[in-house]
Amino acid sequence: MRLYALCDQELLDRNELTLEEFVRVAKANKAEIIQYRNKNADIAFIKQQLIAIRKIYDGFLIVNDAYELVEFCDGVHVGQEDLKSIDADAIKAVKILRSVIKEKLLGISTHNEAEVLLANEMDLNYIGLGAYRESSTKSNISTILGKELDSIAAKSKHLVAAIGGVKLDDEFSNVTYRVIGSGLL
Repeated sequence: MRLYALCDQELLDRNELTLEEFVRVAKANKAEIIQYRNKNADIAFIKQQLIAIRKIYDGFLIVNDAYELVEFCDGVHVGQEDLKSIDADAIKAVKILRSVIKEKLLGISTHNEAEVLLANEMDLNYIGLGAYRESSTKSNISTILGKELDSIAAKSKHLVAAIGGVKLDDEFSNVTYRVIGSGLL
């Protein structure tokens, strides 16, 4: 199974880790994708971090939410709430995003079968599906899918990245990527 490393700035700060240390661990674990997430910084800081990662990592680099910075990475990942901030209609929101980011990678978070089936109608490269279990990188998780995640993943026409509390040794049948954040550290 392939690895998608979630580099959360809040987690780095909490554990007193540098961006370079995280990327080194991600590369040692053969991460194909690194997603940089920072919910608290301004665009200038996020841009600086993307440029820093790009200098030391040659895999796919995804930015969380900040689609205006797509020129500094390979794609964008957006959560359900952030989609709604673009347009109340999720399909329309993805069309708007696609018009901005063009052929770059686009992924969205999904949390249940209904969201996965709706995502099947969208021009996406992948979906994140979860939460699989409790996670240290997200608070207030409303739905824990557990073993049900794999059967829901089978209904996606897109590549699926299992998100939320996933560990390196978790195995799935219908999932392409395990998204690991704190579990790498």
